Amino acid sequence: MGQDQTKQQIEKGLHLYQSNQTEKALRVWMRVLEKSADPAGRFRVLGCLITAHAEMGRYKDMLKFAVVQIDTARELEDPDFLTESYLNLARSNEKLCEFQKTISYCKTCLNMQGTTVSMQLNGQVSLSMGNAFLGLSIFQKALECFEKALRYAHNNDDKMLECRVCCSLGNFYTQIKDYEKALFFPCKAAELVNDYGKGWSLKYRAMSQYHMAVAYRKLGRLADAMDCCEESMKIALQHGDRPLQALCLLCFADIHRSRRDVQTAFPRYDSSMSIMTEIGNRLGLIQVLLGVTKCWMIQKELDKALESIEKAQELAEGLGNKLGLLKLHCLCERIYRTKEQQRELRDHVVKFHECVEEMELYCGMCGESIGEKNNQLQALPCSHFFHLKCLQTNGTRGCPNCRRLSVKPGYV
Repeated sequence: MGQDQTKQQIEKGLHLYQSNQTEKALRVWMRVLEKSADPAGRFRVLGCLITAHAEMGRYKDMLKFAVVQIDTARELEDPDFLTESYLNLARSNEKLCEFQKTISYCKTCLNMQGTTVSMQLNGQVSLSMGNAFLGLSIFQKALECFEKALRYAHNNDDKMLECRVCCSLGNFYTQIKDYEKALFFPCKAAELVNDYGKGWSLKYRAMSQYHMAVAYRKLGRLADAMDCCEESMKIALQHGDRPLQALCLLCFADIHRSRRDVQTAFPRYDSSMSIMTEIGNRLGLIQVLLGVTKCWMIQKELDKALESIEKAQELAEGLGNKLGLLKLHCLCERIYRTKEQQRELRDHVVKFHECVEEMELYCGMCGESIGEKNNQLQALPCSHFFHLKCLQTNGTRGCPNCRRLSVKPGYV
């Protein structure tokens, strides 16, 4: 297959893919991969296969094609192709929750400076790195990366990237419980979809609606949460987007749990867990197990709650997800307090506070914890964040957290 024929077949596959004929598109692209002698064409078709498998939640296949793409880029000896392929490798590992590998590949991308493409991709690299740091609960570095990605999006007038970053920021502020910002950012993403998204994939609308649903649920606006989640699920089902279907099922279950309708919540959690397991979203599985644990606690089935916690703890430790561990210690504390098991209770209280210290989840001004309840927060330029009321009351001549970190121990 020559260069022109390769190009035609790639375009044919894209047309089929955009018409929701995904399996036909994959067959066309696989034929190109087997028969084309054009390395640049092979590189491009591998990019199509990576994107398609990402959207279907076939993350192991996504990773397999990303590895082949790196070899093709080396064969082409083109730094632009190499940067793009390392970004795809980073994204594949991010989807598989291999966050340390994601960060490592993102750093490789950022070290390949000077090429035209690498300058355009820096925003996407920063976003992927931010998502990985968030998966590890390293909040300051995550925020730093998201803000860099947002700057790149503004400088390059890249509205699609801005939309994706806004959704990640929504997730960030959900995790540290500033629900006002958790809603603001996905609403901003939805505005971008309405204003600029006529030619975009519907996944951007679905993504913004899902993150709005999560924020509305946290704010107790359950009817609004249900509307947004139904809109997101409808698009996810139309497009065979398994990862988003799993997240929507989790959100539906959480909404029913918030209504204390445990019997309706359980089957939604089961369905979400099934898809999360199938696609390999271990971070999502932790969230499902947290929800299941809370349902058992509502029903006062404390031993069953502890079984769910044990499974979630194993996943959280394997991923290095510190916030997941903190939430699990908090639930254990409540369970062992009810069971009046003092030794276990003390153990989890100590571990809870160790997690808070490790993640710096406290305000450097008032010393109170961050992420315990809904609170308005404000980040300084260094990406350390504080209670907004503390900054307004005390003002700052620099970041107290940074000042503490820069104090060197004296000579002994």
